[in-house]
Amino acid sequence: MLETLHWLGHSSFRLDTAKIIYFDPYQISKNSRKADLIFISHEHFDHYSAQDLKIISTKETVIITDKAVAVKIPGQKIDHREIKALSPGEDLDVAGFKVKAVPSYNINKSFHPKTSGKLGFVVLIEGSTVYFAGDTDYIPEMKNLQCDAALLPVGGTFTMTAQEAAEAAQVIKPNLAIPMHYERPQDAQNFKDLLQGKIEVRILRKEE
Repeated sequence: MLETLHWLGHSSFRLDTAKIIYFDPYQISKNSRKADLIFISHEHFDHYSAQDLKIISTKETVIITDKAVAVKIPGQKIDHREIKALSPGEDLDVAGFKVKAVPSYNINKSFHPKTSGKLGFVVLIEGSTVYFAGDTDYIPEMKNLQCDAALLPVGGTFTMTAQEAAEAAQVIKPNLAIPMHYERPQDAQNFKDLLQGKIEVRILRKEE
């Protein structure tokens, strides 16, 4: 799976499988591949970007997101076949993929309150389970997660710090952890160093 996973910067990823899958597309190339599925964790501008959705979404694209984003998309002239609005804890089968919406929120800061229903996603993709955490702190619900690969924010301020993300990874126990949502490369390196000998960490190079 790692060979088909592309980090597009910030919290944005593309997976090239039998379907083209995006997570939180933001500031992506105008030549980006068209999407079959798009996952959007919440409504903040660096996660829900109508401009970027217009680049990759078509009349066949399915968009999976939270309730706040779902009501905004129809007024933005974004092509799509269907919008699936989920709340934390809900499951969905779509285009041959099994999806679970999971909580994503802050504990010791107010940017992403639990009551707002912002999402992370656990997606079964061609035999591998990917956890896209969204903008979250290290939260109690993580102890119930199981995945092969975990995409975790490490930048602090709005999300977990590298230290907190390393603690989260040791509870989740993925085969592979990938840092995201950071501006300082040292945050990603600190995350990797903290998990040395415990969990494999790959720091992906941003695809231009």
